[in-house]
Amino acid sequence: MRSVLIANPKGGSGKSTLATNLAAYFAAGGSKVMLGDVDRQQTALNWLARRDAALPGIAGWEVEPDQPKRPPRGTEVVVLDSPAGLRGKKLAALLSQVGHVIVPIQPSPFDIWAGEAFFEQMLEEKAIRKQKAFMAVVGMRVDPRTRSARELEQFLARHDVPVLGWLRDTQLYVQAAAAGMSLFDLPDSRTARDREAWQPILRWLGEDPRAWCDK
Repeated sequence: MRSVLIANPKGGSGKSTLATNLAAYFAAGGSKVMLGDVDRQQTALNWLARRDAALPGIAGWEVEPDQPKRPPRGTEVVVLDSPAGLRGKKLAALLSQVGHVIVPIQPSPFDIWAGEAFFEQMLEEKAIRKQKAFMAVVGMRVDPRTRSARELEQFLARHDVPVLGWLRDTQLYVQAAAAGMSLFDLPDSRTARDREAWQPILRWLGEDPRAWCDK
């Protein structure tokens, strides 16, 4: 079973956007997907409640971080959307359930300051140190032409954490989310540029980008 935790201690970093789109990608490929929501705001599950039954199915899962449990039998992919301020025993409990951790981070001083402390904390976690779970970063809502994007790139270069890529600031994610949809539920003609940006993320998770056209 493939399992991914989306984590960042700061609210508004793009965790739910990353989690819902990742879950929808795997569902579009025919996998049995469980979208777990650890956040009290239940953002991911609210998105799922708006999802049309005609779209590729995703099961919802309300997760208690201090009460780890396994998903139902037959689940092939688990994506966990986590709350802001995740740390300590709750973080360790979630890390024990997953193989990959993706940290979304935006190009702002506040996100960079929060990211600095979180990276230090994560690299001390047993699951990461012993390589039972692997961590990487995705830049969210990035315009590479801006100074803030260059500052984010310089910040990430100072840390021993792989950067998978940059997702641009586009209304496509917002418009899709309002209808319980994702980038991967929209026509290729509208999303080709943005789907291309996802390829390094999917490759890191063990997906074959050459199969893209079949998704």
